[in-house]
Amino acid sequence: MPPAEPARKAAPEKRSGGVQSIERAFTLLETMADHGGIMGLSNLAAASGLPLPTIHRLVRTLVDLGYLRQEPNRQYVLGPRLIRLGESSSQTLAIWARPHLERLVDELGESANLAMLDGDQIVYVAQAQSHRSMRMFTEVGRRVLPHCTAVGKAIMAEMPAEQVREILRRTGMPRHTDHTITEPDDFAKALTWASEHGYAMDDGEQETGVRCVAVVVPDVPTRLAMSVSGPATRMSEELVARAVPLLTAAGEALARDLA
Repeated sequence: MPPAEPARKAAPEKRSGGVQSIERAFTLLETMADHGGIMGLSNLAAASGLPLPTIHRLVRTLVDLGYLRQEPNRQYVLGPRLIRLGESSSQTLAIWARPHLERLVDELGESANLAMLDGDQIVYVAQAQSHRSMRMFTEVGRRVLPHCTAVGKAIMAEMPAEQVREILRRTGMPRHTDHTITEPDDFAKALTWASEHGYAMDDGEQETGVRCVAVVVPDVPTRLAMSVSGPATRMSEELVARAVPLLTAAGEALARDLA
C-alpha cells in the first residue's frame, strides 16, 4: 500500500475571474467526497489547502444552492442536489463502458462490471452479463463496502494508506462470509499484494461461492475499477490469468475514451 500523503493539499493554481471560484468549489466538494461526505470547516481547510475565509464564502454559496447542507453539529454534508448530477454522470459512464465490458464477456464468458468509489462505498455503475444460465448478476446502482470486494481492493491499493484507514474506521469492516477480511492489518497486506501484482481478488469475501478479479482504471479523475466475476468453480487460476491482461487493456481503453 502506498505511503500516506500529507493531509494538506496544495491550493489550486490561481486563475482568472469566476473560473478560480468554480475550481475551488469543486475542490471542496471532491475533498468532502474523499472524506466520507461530511466535514467541519477547519478539517476542510486543512485537507483542501484553501484559506478559511475563502471556504466560508464558498460553503455559504454551496449551501444556498443545495450542494451542501449544514448539520446541527455545524459540520457540513454533501447535499441532495448532487444526486441528480451523479445519476446523469453514472449513466454517461455506463454508456462509455458498455462496449469494453461486452468484449470481456465475449472473451471470458463471465460477467463483467464497472464500479466506482463513492464516499466510503463501492457503487456498481455498469455491467455486461454472462450468457451462461448460471451467472453472476450485480444490480447497477448496488452499493457495497470496499473491504470485501475485488473492485474495492483494486481502487484502494492506489490510495494513500491513511485515507484507506480512515474509510475502514468509518465502515467498521463487517463480516459477510467466513472469508471476509475484517482486520485492517490483514487488509493492508491484501492491498500490498494487489499493488505488487496489478490486480485484486475477492475469493468468496462478499458472497460465498463467488470469485472476482479486478483492476483499477488508470489515469481518470474518478476512482474506477473493472472486474470479472463468476462461480468459484469456473473462476479458475487459468481463467484469472487470462482475465488480468484483458481487464488491464479494457481499463486502459476506457481511460482513453474518458480523457
